[in-house]
Order: sequence, then structure tokens, then C-alpha cells
Amino acid sequence: MNHEGLHFIHVRQSGLYFVATARTNVSPFTIIEFLNRFASLIKDYCGTLNEKLVRLNFALIYELLDEMLDYGYIQTTSTDILKNFIQTEVVDTKPSSLFDLSNIGLFGADTQQSKVAPSAAASRPVFSSRSEQGSKNEVFLDVIERLTVVIGSNGTVMKVDVQGEIRMKCFLPSGSELRIGLNEEFSIGKSELRGYGTAVRVDECSFHEVVKLDDFDSNRILKLHPPQGELTIMHYQLSDDLPSVLPFRLFPTVEKDLNSNRLMVHLKLRCDLPPKSQALNVRVHLPVPKNTISLSQELSSPDQTAELQQSTKSIQWVISRFPGGSQLSALFKLEVHSLSTSPTLEVGPVSMSFELPMHTCSGLRIRFLRLSSLQTGLPHRWVRYATHSDSYVIRV
Repeated sequence: MNHEGLHFIHVRQSGLYFVATARTNVSPFTIIEFLNRFASLIKDYCGTLNEKLVRLNFALIYELLDEMLDYGYIQTTSTDILKNFIQTEVVDTKPSSLFDLSNIGLFGADTQQSKVAPSAAASRPVFSSRSEQGSKNEVFLDVIERLTVVIGSNGTVMKVDVQGEIRMKCFLPSGSELRIGLNEEFSIGKSELRGYGTAVRVDECSFHEVVKLDDFDSNRILKLHPPQGELTIMHYQLSDDLPSVLPFRLFPTVEKDLNSNRLMVHLKLRCDLPPKSQALNVRVHLPVPKNTISLSQELSSPDQTAELQQSTKSIQWVISRFPGGSQLSALFKLEVHSLSTSPTLEVGPVSMSFELPMHTCSGLRIRFLRLSSLQTGLPHRWVRYATHSDSYVIRV
């Protein structure tokens, strides 16, 4: 954006806008990368990123900026370098709930207490208070995937795309070497096939500059000396050819009641995850005719809710927990003022949002997470998986 000779460049993270201004014609990609790195540094020092923490730690954030920039020129964004100059202590807030499901797929989320770290563990500051001794040596590894799907009205899958990343938050001392083992059958591109098990294939893959790939081709092992803080180790993409079935199938039926101005919408939703898995925070969004006045509903279980949103003229069907291998149904009776000749054409398409803990659509898994260092005692290591719906559209 340009206004009165000023260039405005911004990024949005965690509901906050980070904005930079420049009078000269600078590279926007450089500024965007700097703003993203600045947001990551705030999370490293404050533990998490929200408006309240920014207000409480304004002095710390100002000191960070003062060390990172000199008369508008970027000096450094390295966590290891900055920790030698930052003197301001972080002002922490009350720890989040142990079972806070709002952050699923991000560091600190908790869905199954026996399998993942407590919420407050990964969301604490990387650099603890100087008066605090004996802080834990821990490393958190998240495999996060975002799923984009378009399904035609006849059930044909028209588009599938998976954008994935391996993200780490490191509380280990500098100099520690990590070895991360991926699936032995992991392959890049359609021409390369490895191992004797089920192939785990991606179309494209890129790594952070700190990752050493000496053993990647032969053993699928990533080596790195991670800096303290949050780091995205690897990005990957897979399109059109998933090794597993899609997580959801929808069977819609739309009928017009000839004796009244009612439209009957019957939805059957099946979760094709393994029986021991589950989907969380499932939301089904169904646009309805603009003349819809009211809604009556019949839901197959009491833990579901549905409502007609008059502002958007759509039905919002919410399922908090959806076990794998099960099926739920809903019957919606829409009261429509002056039905058109083809009211069924005004219904849909259905869009869904959901979270799949401990599940990846690509099949990517972490075989091991090992630490090679001279320090005594083993650090705590946490690995978890999460899949989010980026866009999941089903045409009616």
C-alpha cells in the first residue's frame, strides 16, 4: 500500500497486525520476512503472542526493536545474538488451561493428556527469568498439515492439496545436535519410490538453512543444531494423490415439500478416520435460500448444535467431537417465504472446518528424535501431529 509517499507493508499473526513503513522503494519480501521474524522473536521471549502480552511487555518489545534495527537498517534477527543484549525481564500472564483446545495444532495445545505436553509447557518463554534456575531442557516438535479439498455433487474428488510443515520449539542449550528421523519410505516426486512399506510421497519439499542433509538421501535423517526458540524445519506439499481416504464424506438430500413452503435438507456425515481417532471442533456451513424465515431441526445426537444465521443466510452445524468410523445425521426443515421454482439450486455448497489431532493425511511420521550433546541427563522430547482444514468444500 502506498499513501502520500509512504509504503505500508504488513503481516497478520495471532490476530495482531505488524506494520512497517518506508519512504524508499524497498524490497517488500525483505520487510515481510523481517516482520514474521519479529513476531517469532516476541513469541520466543514472551512464550506466546497476543494483545495482552504485547501491552504488558512493551518495554521488552521496544528493546528488541532497538537492537534489531539501527536507523531503519536491519542489524540482526538472531535469537542467540540478541539474548546477549536484552536485559528487560518478561512479564508473564496467568498460564492457560491444561485442556485448552483453542490452540490445537500449535505449540502448547493439549488434547490427550497421556500423549502430549501440558499447555503451559511449550508456551512459556524460551529465555526464563535470570533468577529462575534449573529450567527444563525440552524440545517440542509439531507436524502440522493444512488440507484443501473440493468434492463434486456426484462425490468425485475434484481437488486435493496438503500443505505441511515440521515446526520446532527448542529450549535446549546452544551446541546441541538433533537428529530427526522421517519415514524410511518417504519420497519426493512421483519417480522416486523407497522402502517396502506404504509409500509416503510429497511433490515438493524444502528445508531451513540450519538443516544438514548428509544422511537424508540414504537414511531420511535430518541433522541440525537448532537455535533456541521457534523454528520451521521443513515445508512440504502434496497434491491430488493422498495415501489415505479423505477424513469426511457427506451425503446430502434436498427436497421441496409440495404441501407447504418448506425445504427439507437431510445431511449424513461420515467420519472415515481410524476408530481410535477423532475429529474436534467440526463445523458444517450450509448456505440456504435468502428468503428463509426459520429453521427446525432433528439431530442424531445431543452433543450437536445447529442454528440459522440470519446475517449470512446459512446453517451452522457444530459437532464438538466426532469419533472415527462413526456417522451423524441432521434433518433441517427450512421455512422459506415464496419458494422459487428451483429452490434446491440455492442450497450449498457445503464448507467444513475441523481439527484432526494425532493425524496426518500425507502419512508423514517422526521415527525418532535424538539428541547428541555433552550435557548430562536426557531432555524431554515431545512430538505431536495435527491436521487442519484450510478449505473443505462439498458441492450439493
